[in-house]
Amino acid sequence: MPSLALLRAVAMALLLLLARSMEGVDGAGGGGNATCPLDLSYVTTFPWDADLCAGGAGNMTRCCNTLLSVLAIGLAEQVRATGHFRIPSVGESAACLKDYGAKLSAAPLSLPGASLVQTCFPSPEQFVSSPSFCAGVTTAAEYRAVVGNDSVAALDSACGDLSSTPHCLRCLDAGIAATSRLKAAANISANATTDGAATTRNCFYLTVTYAAGISNVAGPTNPPTAACTLGLALSTPPAAPPKSHDTVIYATAIPVAFLLLASLLAFLVWRRHDKKKKKKKIHEISKEGSAERRSHPRPNTGSILYDIAELSKATDAFADRNLVGRGGFGAVYRGVLADGSVVAVKKMLDPDVEGGDEEFTNEVEIISHLRHRNLVPLRGCCIVDDDAEEGKQKFLVYDFMPNGALEDFIFRDGKRPALTWAQRRSIIMDVAKGLEYLHYGVKPAIYHRDIKATNILLDGDMRARVADFGLARRSREGQSHLTTRVAGTHGYLAPEYALYGQLTEKSDVYSFGVLVLEVLSARRVLDMSAPSGPVLITDWAWAHVKAGQAREVLDGALSTADSPRGGAMERFVLVGILCAHVMVALRPTITEAVKMLEGDMDIPELPDRPLPYGHSAMFSEAGSNFSASPAFSGPFIDNGDMLR
Repeated sequence: MPSLALLRAVAMALLLLLARSMEGVDGAGGGGNATCPLDLSYVTTFPWDADLCAGGAGNMTRCCNTLLSVLAIGLAEQVRATGHFRIPSVGESAACLKDYGAKLSAAPLSLPGASLVQTCFPSPEQFVSSPSFCAGVTTAAEYRAVVGNDSVAALDSACGDLSSTPHCLRCLDAGIAATSRLKAAANISANATTDGAATTRNCFYLTVTYAAGISNVAGPTNPPTAACTLGLALSTPPAAPPKSHDTVIYATAIPVAFLLLASLLAFLVWRRHDKKKKKKKIHEISKEGSAERRSHPRPNTGSILYDIAELSKATDAFADRNLVGRGGFGAVYRGVLADGSVVAVKKMLDPDVEGGDEEFTNEVEIISHLRHRNLVPLRGCCIVDDDAEEGKQKFLVYDFMPNGALEDFIFRDGKRPALTWAQRRSIIMDVAKGLEYLHYGVKPAIYHRDIKATNILLDGDMRARVADFGLARRSREGQSHLTTRVAGTHGYLAPEYALYGQLTEKSDVYSFGVLVLEVLSARRVLDMSAPSGPVLITDWAWAHVKAGQAREVLDGALSTADSPRGGAMERFVLVGILCAHVMVALRPTITEAVKMLEGDMDIPELPDRPLPYGHSAMFSEAGSNFSASPAFSGPFIDNGDMLR
């Protein structure tokens, strides 16, 4: 597990990258008589948490992030009034920083303003307007022209009212979508250079400034607006609605999105190195295919390298009538091989699509060696380099699972009967034992990273099998895995993995706990129809259990007559909640979870779930609190136990 010193170093590095991404632009003008175009009078009256910079600003990271957010209010106000992003010249920017320092020094703040401004913003050029900042955009009119009417309308609609958490989340989603249009205009690709990564952050800066200054009706000097769009820590945070279940979503979704953006540069550097390794593996597999066109075993893998002609014949040229599934990975076809065996042929994403080659190679290399009754077995693969119409193609071949995905039985459409208790119990135990094999039955252990209902398939006997290992990772012996590429499905991701890339066996345990609750309740992981806003299934289930109503978590289709003796259903509910606890240390291992489910181990008293809501440092000197940069984020996890 990484030390706190390492985590703090990573945080400081990201902050420096963020600051440097806004430096070095060409500012016109200068001169000692320049005046600041920003109205900074709000600095002394706005309810921002000045205590973060008090006492000599012992934690400069926290203080500088806060001061950047406060200054962003003035920049957003300028966009609102004049339509111009940022500051016209270096001289005017320097005047603004001088005025800013004076406001910080004045009562009632009484901070060492000049010193703080010089430390946090050593170069006035970082706030100067420049066409090279992002896609040539310097004004609101140019922003609208580049982003497009539809995306701007969506941003205006989503960010118009930020008085509640659900509204803020919708604003975030619209902002990310608008930023993608700016990135496309700036020609930033998946293989972006360091400059491209900086431009990505710049483009997002323009979006949050536009959202705060123009999209929002109340404007950036409204505290909820500044807290949501600019992530500013307030001295008196707005009280959460009573009995609200959406604080975890607020605290998780916003930092996840912004941390991913902030860590993009580190990810790109890693990916460039990783792609070379993946391409080498793909090339080695491709060489096998060119050596022999007919289907034949792949040496030392237990899998087969199929000829495309055999797969085409098995699926009747991949006819639409044989299509059984489609998703972000590609499409799955039912096929019958020459020996009569029924298979599922997964046609992978176009190799040029992000993650295509990597996930294909990863799945082949990992699953070829796995053999367990609760895992979907991989029969083999196929690589076609010279297709005249489609170019390079990649296929994975599995045993066919006739009953399809678990999701279709949990969230039935009225055509399928409800699962019985015996079936639900069997499915949960099958998944648990499949995970137990991955974590402890192979060396090094394998972390699946994407346990969810769509990745659990059911065979002809309704036995569950874990599928789709495209995101799986082998563990580092005796260590957690720290990654800048967080992959998986929102709602199923463990907080410590979603927020800062810490991957352990208990990341899978969290996803398993969510799945258990879905199977038992027939509710989706995120309920978007709740009157109070989006509700995570973990919070909903916990509220019932805390009130002594564990049976309320169960699907109404489970009749009393179907209930076993001894409270087995309630025991499964408690284990699901325990597995999906936000604190890593309080989750059981998957082996312990199996024993609890089988009744061979007592379930400990369920610990309270902390409310991960507040305002603090990125990584404080006193603990391991987490937040994305307040200049671009909102509330965050504030819990030292998250890392243990």
